Amino acid sequence: MLGLGSDLVEIERFRKVLARRPRIVDRIFSEGESGYVACLRDPVPHLAARFGAKEAVMKALGVGLWKFALRDVEVMRHTDGKPELLLHGRALAIAKEVGVTGWLVSLSHTDTTAMAVVLAIGIDSQVEHGGAER
Repeated sequence: MLGLGSDLVEIERFRKVLARRPRIVDRIFSEGESGYVACLRDPVPHLAARFGAKEAVMKALGVGLWKFALRDVEVMRHTDGKPELLLHGRALAIAKEVGVTGWLVSLSHTDTTAMAVVLAIGIDSQVEHGGAER
């Protein structure tokens, strides 16, 4: 385990942000993410969980907000239905720098709150290259 991140998003607060700034969806979410939620009766809880996952990735990588674009993290569904993370651009570069080779992600939501938990897995480059004491 290289890093762990979690995030909670208040769904109604997120809904108000989307209502005030509808084009923000295109700035935060990929076409695949937007396409997945488009057919849902209420896409906001699902978008809120995905937004939380993007912030949880930042926490798992140990970087502050806006070290990479939120669209650099894409939350997709694996063929078996589980969520999976795809990283692009600067997010992918940072993950490679710290030795991340894979991700585990869990998403959940209630009527009021969306949650994401992300685990970065891989090889600690300091240990691998003898940079840390044993």
